[in-house]
Amino acid sequence: MAHIDIVHSHSLSKPKARKVVEEVANKLAERFQMACDWDGDVLNFSRSGVDGHITLGPKEVQVNAKLGLLAGMFRDSIESEIRRVLDEKF
Repeated sequence: MAHIDIVHSHSLSKPKARKVVEEVANKLAERFQMACDWDGDVLNFSRSGVDGHITLGPKEVQVNAKLGLLAGMFRDSIESEIRRVLDEKF
């Protein structure tokens, strides 16, 4: 099983950072049929072959994901896209 672990700093207020994470989650849900739900400051997401969460901190966002066999084959491109979106949004 492949893993993705990314820590990305930000300087947004908590409400603004949360809104950005929600926008990303909505795109994930729409584009990849991901189920997403908040548990405090943690946004959990999942679908067949992918399970993870985005933790919203005061100065950073942390993305952790476990990828199944098929998704794991695309780990590098998935991680690159996540980093690109984080750079763009934060």
